Amino acid sequence: MPIIYPPINEEITMTHLIDLLPKAELHLHIEGSLEPELMLSLAERNQIKLPWETIEETRDAYQFHNLQSFLDIYYTGASVLCKEEDFADLAYAYLKKADADRVMHAEIFFDPQTHTDRGIPYEVVLDGLQAGFLRGEKEFGISGGYILCFLRHLSAEDAMTTLKHALPRANELLGVGLDSSEVGHPPAKFSDVFAQAHQAGLIPVAHAGEEGPPAYIHQALDLLRAVRIDHGVRCSEEEELVEELRDRQIPLTVCPLSNIKLGVFKSMEGHNLKALLEAGLCITLNSDDPAYFGGYLNSNFRAAHQALGLDDSQLVQLAKNGIRASFAPQARKESLLNQIDALSL
Repeated sequence: MPIIYPPINEEITMTHLIDLLPKAELHLHIEGSLEPELMLSLAERNQIKLPWETIEETRDAYQFHNLQSFLDIYYTGASVLCKEEDFADLAYAYLKKADADRVMHAEIFFDPQTHTDRGIPYEVVLDGLQAGFLRGEKEFGISGGYILCFLRHLSAEDAMTTLKHALPRANELLGVGLDSSEVGHPPAKFSDVFAQAHQAGLIPVAHAGEEGPPAYIHQALDLLRAVRIDHGVRCSEEEELVEELRDRQIPLTVCPLSNIKLGVFKSMEGHNLKALLEAGLCITLNSDDPAYFGGYLNSNFRAAHQALGLDDSQLVQLAKNGIRASFAPQARKESLLNQIDALSL
């Protein structure tokens, strides 16, 4: 059953406000929501041998110092996903946690190449994920869908093959994205792939400006025609880029706990999200790979609030930005925004 929240017109503390705010999550990798308990359960179900045998050993393995060392663990964990029911269980498990954080709309990344390269058919991946989302949608009332991401450390030819495989069911996707190892794999590498996706009506987004330079953000905007930039925090290194993002109101899907865990910033106190928000950019908060980075969406809100001194109006702005930057129908956006406005602040 959906969680029953207290009346929204009562006096609200800052922590309570974070719990109550309706939210959209726009930067969530479904494979990165694989908790150790489910990983070990699926490994046993599918007779997959992992390097770790207990929950404690698995959690201890979630230690890394940069994006690549994280991805090495990430892909090992994804090896337990083999059948439709595995992907369905994974999607439902995320939506259950999202509901606890009052996420009411979720646009979820998935990486088909991670699975097709292991011999898992694309249809198995998509059918399982869709089944899990449908279950969560019925149980929790969460709207949204999936964004197919291309793995940038693989070739553009491989990405094009994946896109062509996905096109017959393009109507089941919200859009396409670009993720995995950023350094050395500029968005320009995938310009033809994104052009083909755009012709098919798929909305483009792209990871850029996490470990990669501001030039990658320019390429994502200009060559991939991305309408949202995932991460994008290194935009602050170039004043003209900050001005462009502000003037065009290009949303940045910022993931604070992820940025600290991967060393993009040394501490939450040193994160630039508050400065970017105050500069007028459309900043949204998200959890990225929460099973690995120590927190789902409300944990990111709390960490940013505590370290950066975000006030209630800024927390509300972040929640509204996420809803407005989503691909939800306008009526759904207005409904969620009205729920925020109904809070007694």
